[in-house]
Amino acid sequence: MWPNGSNTAPFLLTGFPGLEVAHRWISIPFFVVYLSVILGNSGLLFLIKNEHSLHEPMYYFLAMLAATDLGVTLTTMPTVLGVLWLDQRKIGHGICFSQAYFIHTLSIVESGVLLAMAYDRFIAIRNPLRYTAILTNSQVMKIGIGVLMRAALSIMPIIVRLHWLPYCHSHVLSHAFCLHQDVIKLACANITFNHLYPVVVVFALVLMDFLIIVFSYVLILKTVMGIASGEERAKALNTCVSHICCILVFYVTVVGLTFIHRFGKHVPHVVHITMSYVYFLFPPLMNPVIYSVKTKQIQTGFLRLFSYNKAGM
Repeated sequence: MWPNGSNTAPFLLTGFPGLEVAHRWISIPFFVVYLSVILGNSGLLFLIKNEHSLHEPMYYFLAMLAATDLGVTLTTMPTVLGVLWLDQRKIGHGICFSQAYFIHTLSIVESGVLLAMAYDRFIAIRNPLRYTAILTNSQVMKIGIGVLMRAALSIMPIIVRLHWLPYCHSHVLSHAFCLHQDVIKLACANITFNHLYPVVVVFALVLMDFLIIVFSYVLILKTVMGIASGEERAKALNTCVSHICCILVFYVTVVGLTFIHRFGKHVPHVVHITMSYVYFLFPPLMNPVIYSVKTKQIQTGFLRLFSYNKAGM
């Protein structure tokens, strides 16, 4: 039941204002990117599941990252392509709030998984002899569940409250998918909690994750510099390169989107919209590429998989 006085009319999604006639053409690169993300991350998950040599904590965390990226993609793809292809702009409140919940939850999950991967590299380099004893399969599973539960519970309060707010403004959203900060602009009620709580979550979780990751790499670097052999130092650091690249891709897009929203008041609206899509599509697109290019075991696994398929034809 909706509260008395609230407007239950559906929200209206927005593609690229002023470029509606070009939506069909704009949808082509979007479809290619979405398809690439799905194939890349699904391929990683399939490879990690079927390659026994990849049954290690490092690759289990990579599988979590791929699953998270796949989740973000599958959450936004239907409405984005629906708007660009079919001009299907209407979206019900329940579906909109659910989409916003999954989008924001998965963003927090991605930050948590990157932190877990930093912990994995920290243990592997600082305490290699006890690596497998510390990061057992059950421990990896507990970390994964903890990361998921932390995100799911932290986002829930603001999304639940959306169901009880009255909406009496234009009902037009700024994107082709639902975001919490977009929806609350349409509410006709006191939204102080919904303004302040996300800021607390970002500082308490995402920013803290980043600071802990930086601190862990300071300790990793200190350990690596203490290794006598230059070859061993290079080998140890090389195992971190892919993870560092993924961290940069994620947090640079976060910072870029934040700066555009906070300080880009005079920037054309299409830039704000484009940055939002970059934030949701660039990391899921790049993460499989980074690990495929930088990680020899992943390369070997894919080559073995392709050669096996060719042999079976």
